[in-house]
Amino acid sequence: MKWKFLATAAAVTVTAGGLLVGCGSKSADSNAANAGNTTAGMAKTQVLNWSENGQDITTLDPSMATDVISGTMISNSQEGLYRLGKDSKVTPGIATGTTVSKDKKTYTFTLRKNAKWSNGDKVTAQDFVYGWRRTVNPKTASQYAYLYSGIKNADKITAGKASPSTLGIKADGKYKLTVTLEKPMQYFKLLMGFVVFFPQNQHAVQKYGKQYGTSASKMVYDGPFKMTGWKGTNSTWTLVRNTDYWDKKHVYLTKINDQVVKSTTTAFNLFQSGKLDAAVLSGQQVKNEKNNSKLVIRKSSRLNYLEFNQKKVKALANTKLRQAMSLTLDRKQLVNDVLGDGSVTPKGFVTSGLAKDPTTGKDFATENTVADSVTQDNAKAKKLWQEGLKEVGKKSLTVTLTHDDTDQMKAISEYVQGQLEKELPGLKVNSVTVPYKTRIARETAGNFQLVISAWQADFSDPISDLGIMTSKNDYNFGKWTNSDYDSAISAANSTTSTATRWAQLAKAEKTIGTDQGVAPLSQNVIAQMVNPKLKGLVYNTAGINYNFKGAYMAK
Repeated sequence: MKWKFLATAAAVTVTAGGLLVGCGSKSADSNAANAGNTTAGMAKTQVLNWSENGQDITTLDPSMATDVISGTMISNSQEGLYRLGKDSKVTPGIATGTTVSKDKKTYTFTLRKNAKWSNGDKVTAQDFVYGWRRTVNPKTASQYAYLYSGIKNADKITAGKASPSTLGIKADGKYKLTVTLEKPMQYFKLLMGFVVFFPQNQHAVQKYGKQYGTSASKMVYDGPFKMTGWKGTNSTWTLVRNTDYWDKKHVYLTKINDQVVKSTTTAFNLFQSGKLDAAVLSGQQVKNEKNNSKLVIRKSSRLNYLEFNQKKVKALANTKLRQAMSLTLDRKQLVNDVLGDGSVTPKGFVTSGLAKDPTTGKDFATENTVADSVTQDNAKAKKLWQEGLKEVGKKSLTVTLTHDDTDQMKAISEYVQGQLEKELPGLKVNSVTVPYKTRIARETAGNFQLVISAWQADFSDPISDLGIMTSKNDYNFGKWTNSDYDSAISAANSTTSTATRWAQLAKAEKTIGTDQGVAPLSQNVIAQMVNPKLKGLVYNTAGINYNFKGAYMAK
């Protein structure tokens, strides 16, 4: 998640608890005993003081959210058919039962009758119908509408060739929902816990109009918590326990005070003084606290990468120039000396540890790495640079590098700018620092030349990364285009053979690496100081990171 590709049949791990939604390592505190059966050992005051590392909420509208922070807040204050629970298992949400037809193209969901919106309305099947139709409607301009591909008529609707009313979803009364697919989708249940598939209350959408989701008061909630205090631009807000939530007895925190802290130094000081229960660290802080039992290192499927705007700067459409820029970067130096926060060197566009080849059992990223796309070779970089400049008819090039104002992104950008100007004669890089929210807006509008971007997989399959870089994908902000890549993704989408699908995904990964569609920089971890009294928190490396539903503060 930032996160139009044609969604594919993702390989899904089936567990006794259901379908895996964002598998990955669990943090230490997610292994703590869940307090579901007893309140013994809980602190009298159930208040959590949380912080976000420099990233603001952009929206609470499930159709429009594209970033991790907004997704986390939505998934904890709203709820769909399923939730992502402990050990990355799909747990009950609004759906109490699911039946699947023999041809695996029709899903029938039975909905619970005790789910309510915060405005007093019942949550019904019609809320899903309305929300889904609203999302795929081109007028809504949802960047995540592509995930509906495979549901009957979804592609026609998003292309403006069919009415949203023809989408393959139907309410059979108030508490039965039927979804029709165009073909079997192995990953269908996997997506049902994702925010873009959440129900939406038509009364609220129509009441608030264009203001829907732009502040905490312009939204209704059916999840474990309700949002308060977010006015649309401020950096502090609160999640309060939703007393109307159907499973409120298993929601223990009465309040989560959340704030955006852009400086990790400030965050650490607030943690040390007891004003925060969790604080993200960076660089030297991580080294200093490496033996501190309160330090938790969380693995992540988030990739930081350099994106080239080939539409804005025509010269960047030259493969040799992109390759030359990438070859100046020493990723080991970047993650070890510049960042020093536990981040790891990337092997390609797909992050390490995200998925394994079902045939070989090997890590997809390791198996399909293109060495030149993630290694340093200054001599080769200079040679390609001169050849590239000659091919585009230039002797020099000046570009602007846009990046977030967080400590990590500033450190990365300073390193990238320094290396590019040092190793490539005639290249001038001007650095522009903007707030996270502004960077997202500029990327979406194509208003950049070079940008330090980031993507976190929405679920544990290579397509969640690779899919966004097809030529017509809304998230392909730099407008990189490669017909072989598009063909490979299309072939992966259309086959029913697992072996063929993975072979095509491997082809796509090698193609974007060889053509240097982007330049991978670092694979994130989250180095976080955590109050040991915080128990029951669920963390996953892909999709929505944090589920606060069963979290609590111990004595």
